[in-house]
Amino acid sequence: MIINDNIPALNTLNQLAKNNNSVNKSLQRLSSGLKINSAADDPAGLAISQKMQGQINGLDQASQNAQDANSLIQTADGSLSETQSILQNMRELAVQAGNDTNTSADRQQLQQEINQYTSEINGISNTTQFNTQNLLDGSQNAAKGVSGILNFKLLANASGGGTILVGNQSFTFISGTSNYASGQIKASSGISGLAAAINKNHGLSGNYNAKASGSVLVLQQKKQNSLTVSIAGTGVDANTVKVATQGVTAGSGKSLTFQIGANQNQTLSLNIGKIDAVSLGIASNTAGASGNGFTSSSKSVTNGINNTGVEYGLDITTASGAAKAVTTIQSAIDMVSTQRSVLGAYQNRLDSTVNNLTTSSQNLTAAKSGITDVDMAAEMSNFTKENILTQAAQSMLAQANQLPQNVLKLLQ
Repeated sequence: MIINDNIPALNTLNQLAKNNNSVNKSLQRLSSGLKINSAADDPAGLAISQKMQGQINGLDQASQNAQDANSLIQTADGSLSETQSILQNMRELAVQAGNDTNTSADRQQLQQEINQYTSEINGISNTTQFNTQNLLDGSQNAAKGVSGILNFKLLANASGGGTILVGNQSFTFISGTSNYASGQIKASSGISGLAAAINKNHGLSGNYNAKASGSVLVLQQKKQNSLTVSIAGTGVDANTVKVATQGVTAGSGKSLTFQIGANQNQTLSLNIGKIDAVSLGIASNTAGASGNGFTSSSKSVTNGINNTGVEYGLDITTASGAAKAVTTIQSAIDMVSTQRSVLGAYQNRLDSTVNNLTTSSQNLTAAKSGITDVDMAAEMSNFTKENILTQAAQSMLAQANQLPQNVLKLLQ
């Protein structure tokens, strides 16, 4: 027997330390509810769970992004709904003005009401915002290349010689006042083909011919996806010229992009075309202006529709004008309906996106939980076991410390 080193006591002390460590870890798991409280607990599990947590956070934020996008679209659709309601009222007024029971004064009053409605449509276009961003002024519509047919209509209150340039080719009003030209040419024919197309197209109405110089009023195709007007020469009042495009090209050439996924390139882009009176082809009537001014406007091309038009504003002061206005307003109503249909489809898609993101987040959270979360029942059983072993080790350590005292009996 030896007394310098109490080996049984040392063994018992070592086991007691292990039991105490197990009890402490079990207490930490029970108090936190987590199996992994430090990297040492499960290095691989920690790395996997953190990657999953990043994905979960991304999915949750993407879901919120999609809901915000839906709110933006609802805002735009609400304004378009009001615009459509105004257009329906305008169509009703145009139908009313077509009845010859109305006097000229009556039609003038109806015209004033039409013009006020037109101004309100412009107001809606300019003031509809979401989070300080304009939605209907064309700033959220990316440029779109358009080919196919170029439609044009222009009323010339000129004494003669007014020239219109398409591409680099022009046609001139020869003489008289209130000459009205309209027709169709291929927008993709190229500059050299435009003049030939105009000259060869006997279906075009109006008193004009095509030539390549001497422009007074210039209507040109720009970058093959927009229409602009410029004025040159003398005797022309530029303030009487109104022209714009919508859908073919937008002010900033950008679209709305929504991050609807947890990873890169998981986005959704939305183009909202410019919806105002000019882009709808219903600009306020300025007929009867004296002198040699020109008034024109352009129909919109929404999402790359092939037809781009330029036409005179609404005039319901005559029965024939009212009849034309009905068709024009109906076209505007259809245009707004098309845009609203697109927005509605995006809303449905975003609803499905939110549902999918929520489901993915829930499933991924459940998978991460299996790695990081503690089973409380199993851990409590383990804690009870380790606690009993710790108490037993303490008792055995006391017994082991008493063993060297037996040597004293040999020394008696």
